[in-house]
Amino acid sequence: MNNTQYPFERNLDGIYYRVVHEGKGLNKCFTDLTEEEQNNILERYEKDQLIRMCQLLAGTLRQIGDQLDIVCDD
Repeated sequence: MNNTQYPFERNLDGIYYRVVHEGKGLNKCFTDLTEEEQNNILERYEKDQLIRMCQLLAGTLRQIGDQLDIVCDD
């Protein structure tokens, strides 16, 4: 990975992956990875793994919404 800018690190989802950035091994949350890194991970997943990840991300999103009392209206 070269000259790729990571999103602001928030450590929200608790789903960590080991990635190498600028020669350093880092543990980053899935939502803190670049889109390219996310795609590389998702391409290797099977259906059951993708379902589990979606469930974990949905739970995290729900928890954040509950804690901050966020409701999206159309």
